[in-house]
Amino acid sequence: MLKTVFFGTPQIAVPFLEVLAKQTDVKLVVTQPDRPKGRGLVLTPCPVKEFALKNNLPVASPEKLKDFVPNIAALNADIGICVAYGKIFRKPALEALKQGIVNVHFSILPKYRGASPVQSALMNGETKTGITLFSIDEGMDTGAIIATKETEILPQDNAVTLFEKLTNIATVALKDFLIKAENQTYTKTQQNGTPSFAPLISKEQTLINFENQTAEQINNLVRALAAGAPGFAKAYTPDGQIVQIIKTALTPPQQNAKNYQPGALVSIERNVGFLVKCKEGVLLVETVRPAGKSLMPAFAYINGKKYQEGNIIFK
Repeated sequence: MLKTVFFGTPQIAVPFLEVLAKQTDVKLVVTQPDRPKGRGLVLTPCPVKEFALKNNLPVASPEKLKDFVPNIAALNADIGICVAYGKIFRKPALEALKQGIVNVHFSILPKYRGASPVQSALMNGETKTGITLFSIDEGMDTGAIIATKETEILPQDNAVTLFEKLTNIATVALKDFLIKAENQTYTKTQQNGTPSFAPLISKEQTLINFENQTAEQINNLVRALAAGAPGFAKAYTPDGQIVQIIKTALTPPQQNAKNYQPGALVSIERNVGFLVKCKEGVLLVETVRPAGKSLMPAFAYINGKKYQEGNIIFK
């Protein structure tokens, strides 16, 4: 049976560890160290570590991976599988496993190398994306490709649904690859094409600017941040209060909006939400979370205010 080491940290990585646990001999699970969580700042294991402990898989959470490489090498494992581990692999770590380390990446490389491929694809209005299994080298997602699988991005997709869709096709690809890895019958192909990059999204990028962004751009931003990483899209009211914008939709042109300023209330759509003027076009806001409050329908939010059509409701 194929002997594996798994590297991963967040919830998105758990389904892939499940595949390894069923199909291989998992010699070790390597995760990020426990972090303070909640109001009491209690040290809490990450989702991958929780799964490993619950399923009696050996697990380690080294602060510095480079100091832990001898422990990995001593396992004499065949291959490493990495999904959202969150640390960079140097040459000694890559050489500690017979077939190196294979990463599951949520884009078709070389497009969207980096930490936020799903969010970046949505923000940029892409209609297609996919997954790549590739052999990690010392570059940033530059290693040789082992397998790819493409899928459509539908207009109703957001980060939550797209992560789910990509996870489903990536776990199938991983199962197929593990069979080939056991017999060492897979091939590697060098990446081809012009690379693009998807760095970590900054908090500044989560802020909606109705004056500078079109309805389509804002809708794409809201879709991209629907999983709350690094935070939901948000807007400021005229008095400086933050309102997280959770769900939006595009709408046909509104004749009465042409004389309104960006950020103005165009109309209230009963039991649906409200329309806001953007740099170009009008955006339907369907779900919000005001500061210090729970998620709520946008119609209920706007109904509790005394705004009139044409009033500026967001900066």
